[in-house]
Amino acid sequence: MKRILNLKKALAIINSMKKARVLVAGDLIVDHFIWGSVTRISPEAPVPVVNVTNETVVLGGAANVACNIASLGGHAALSGVIGRDRDGDALKKMLKERGITGSGVFTDRHRPTTIKTRIVAQHQQVVRFDRENSEPYSPKMRSKILSSVARLVSVADVVVVSDYAKGYVSRELVERLKDACAKRGVKLAVDPKVEHMDYYWGVSVITPNNNEASAASGIKIKDGESLREAAHALLDRLSAEAVLITRGEHGMSLFFDGSETHIPTVAREVYDVSGAGDTAMAVLALSLASGATYEEAAVLSNIAAGLVVEKLGTATLTPDELKAAVRAKLAD
Repeated sequence: MKRILNLKKALAIINSMKKARVLVAGDLIVDHFIWGSVTRISPEAPVPVVNVTNETVVLGGAANVACNIASLGGHAALSGVIGRDRDGDALKKMLKERGITGSGVFTDRHRPTTIKTRIVAQHQQVVRFDRENSEPYSPKMRSKILSSVARLVSVADVVVVSDYAKGYVSRELVERLKDACAKRGVKLAVDPKVEHMDYYWGVSVITPNNNEASAASGIKIKDGESLREAAHALLDRLSAEAVLITRGEHGMSLFFDGSETHIPTVAREVYDVSGAGDTAMAVLALSLASGATYEEAAVLSNIAAGLVVEKLGTATLTPDELKAAVRAKLAD
């Protein structure tokens, strides 16, 4: 594989991330982890009995993208909706603690804050249960969101749409963001959901995973040729500048300006993929905001994703962790 990024340039990009301003617009989620161990099967039903040892609550969804941006030293602003409940209060508190601008976060008393609870034992997720309302927001709430995003884009270097299909993302919202980004000449990156794919026409870069790219293109990805066909079908359908397909243990594949770049995975062991896509998007956005090309940003994004899957739970990275991984990967 050709050398896309050398160590000196990679470190320079990471150092510049502290100046980057990223707006993350999307579905806000609270990630709740219940940690424990399993030593027996329940006598009541053929299910494991988990002895709980700890519980953690962290930012998830679009809020996790913003959290990763802040953890890496960037300036993160957030647009999204929470419920008027304990989980919403917890999310707002975590945003404040991490220095994330939450002026674009609105409270809707008619729906709950989305929360995903995962029970994890012996490094394995036993079960997950979700509490959410994924219906579209009310016209009044949509009006609030649309009125605020132009103001938030006005101070951003890159804008991210983090679509978890929980009601936030609409065609009108994406159009409003595209117009605002075009006026300022900033890139709009989208972590998509297949059911909203037609909303994203004309965005800068879209980052589907392998299954999402297959479903959105109508081409089952099973080898290099079908991967290429699916990517070009998406580029044609969306008229996007770039498509970055995340491929799990196969790394990432970037299609841009008639070229393709395949970046192998860097993970040594995979403990938990929760939030890995959020970290990858955060690093992609920060890199683009720091002057990286799509190819350079994809390499750094891939390295970051390989790091967080080695951590249990929805994880973030520090600049020092990313630099250490870059040195290990790119040292001449």
